[in-house]
Amino acid sequence: MHTEQLEVIGMSCGGCVDSVTKALKAVGGVNEVSVSLEDAKATVLYDEHRTSKTLLQSAVVAAGYGVSEKASASSGGCCG
Repeated sequence: MHTEQLEVIGMSCGGCVDSVTKALKAVGGVNEVSVSLEDAKATVLYDEHRTSKTLLQSAVVAAGYGVSEKASASSGGCCG
């Protein structure tokens, strides 16, 4: 198992936390997800043989949020 911490851009409410959590839990190989609105971070425990950091980031972006990375930084969210 591997733990990854993602800095999520665009979360502004509890609904945002729920959306990011749901998106990450839907990725195959993810065992645990903890999302903090206050810290703007998602901590994910996953099987590195079944998924990757890139796929986790893609799930967050597909849910309408951004992930702080030099290579990819998009913003969005449900509330602003």
